[in-house]
Amino acid sequence: MIAWILLSILVQSPAEPFSEQALAAAQSGRPDEAAQLWSQALQKDPKHFPSLFNLGVLLHRQKRQADAAGLLDRAALLQPGYQVHLIRGSNFQQLNRREDAIRAWKAALTYQPKNVKLMQVLSVEFTAGRYFHEAAAIARQALRLSPDEPNLYFLAIKAYQDAGDDAAASALAAESATRFPQSARAQFEHGYYLQKSGQAEAGMKYLQRAMELDSHYEEPFFFYGDLLVKQAQWEAALTPLRKAIAIRPEYSPARVALARALSNLNQLPAAVQELEQAAALDPKNAQPWVMLSQLYFRMGKEDQAREAKETSQRLRRENPGVLEAAQARPFPSQP
Repeated sequence: MIAWILLSILVQSPAEPFSEQALAAAQSGRPDEAAQLWSQALQKDPKHFPSLFNLGVLLHRQKRQADAAGLLDRAALLQPGYQVHLIRGSNFQQLNRREDAIRAWKAALTYQPKNVKLMQVLSVEFTAGRYFHEAAAIARQALRLSPDEPNLYFLAIKAYQDAGDDAAASALAAESATRFPQSARAQFEHGYYLQKSGQAEAGMKYLQRAMELDSHYEEPFFFYGDLLVKQAQWEAALTPLRKAIAIRPEYSPARVALARALSNLNQLPAAVQELEQAAALDPKNAQPWVMLSQLYFRMGKEDQAREAKETSQRLRRENPGVLEAAQARPFPSQP
């Protein structure tokens, strides 16, 4: 038995000489020659792993993802491992085959179960596919491995928010605010969840702290201003809302909130201007047109008010899901 094992080790695959030449050609910047040589190697030995893997990687890098997919799949069946599954995931992603990419990256993770960067990639991909509960679970797994990384907190908070688990998101936001007192994002997240739970006064303190820490971070300014609008503090709301818009001119919700404050201060032309810009920035959203209809009517512009109302009704019919949160769905266990 030992003699047979030694003999099998000494027997070289007929693909090996071609594979070695191909590798040399690839390293010398001759990819077409390398591809041809690896193809010849596979004609000699269709199960030659280095040729399958290297040719698959070469084709993937040449943006020939469809040609690479089958080669990488065959390589993974022969010698599954971190690298081959990682490349398969990237290749599937380029082919817009998100579920296959996720499965490949999950397979890669089994070989490097503490790879936090790969967990981050998986969480983002789960979220993009509306697999929110899976995104939250993998983000929390990454956070347990690297509890001092603030971006993992924010990733997990967003994942729990998308999954509809505000309690878990709020708890993480509170923890991150304590752990990272100099992080504007951490202070904002805690303030956001406090005000969302009805603790407006406490939430505003954290939003103020976030604004102090980063004057170029628009969200605390928007939510702080929006809270002031909801509290009927119209004049006080103007400055933070205008600051949010100055940082991010395309921030449509901030323009709507600013228009609401201006209209209550009876500055109707300025309010209309903000709403018209908001409508242009977010053409599927009916909300600016609803408010425009009301303001046009107050200004005595009945024809424009009627047209704005009709536009808002049309947009609601055409885009019923614009204001609805995306619903979570379970990740399919089988392809």
